[in-house]
Amino acid sequence: MTTTDQTNLLPDFVNTLDVRPGEDALGTPGDLAAWLVERDLLAEGAQATAADLDAAKEIREAIRLLLLAHNEVSVDEAAPLAVLDAAARRVELSVCFRDGTAQCEPAAPGVPGALGRILGSVADAMSTPNWARLKACRADDCRWIYLDTSKNHSRAWCSMSSCGNRAKVSAYRSRQAS
Repeated sequence: MTTTDQTNLLPDFVNTLDVRPGEDALGTPGDLAAWLVERDLLAEGAQATAADLDAAKEIREAIRLLLLAHNEVSVDEAAPLAVLDAAARRVELSVCFRDGTAQCEPAAPGVPGALGRILGSVADAMSTPNWARLKACRADDCRWIYLDTSKNHSRAWCSMSSCGNRAKVSAYRSRQAS
């Protein structure tokens, strides 16, 4: 996987669920397998099970909750961290040292191993300054994942033209009604 792919993996994975229209790119085990194959996380022709799909969705939503906490949304971080920890244990995620670098690698094969590589990306991201800049949109009906590139790290919405504008109009109407 290239560095660019690694950078986009977490937002791409979490954003497989588009909350506002309710579209889930991981609707079936076959969708999950295809998504993982497209990102070189799984061998062509590998199959996913319903249990794999459930595990992927549980991991996805745990990551989303952690990224909501980065955006000043009150979240009990212990629960999503426990989900990720348990998932990492199931795939036997461990640190491997090669070519002067440390990498998280799962011992599990197939889809669990592919999910383990996503968990490894979470671990890698958590060790960088950009982890705090990776956020979930504050809008309840959005929760899209984005990298906050604002100078003071204060961006609250995925897009000012959609979620930000709706929030500001709502706040304005609320003030006017008072």
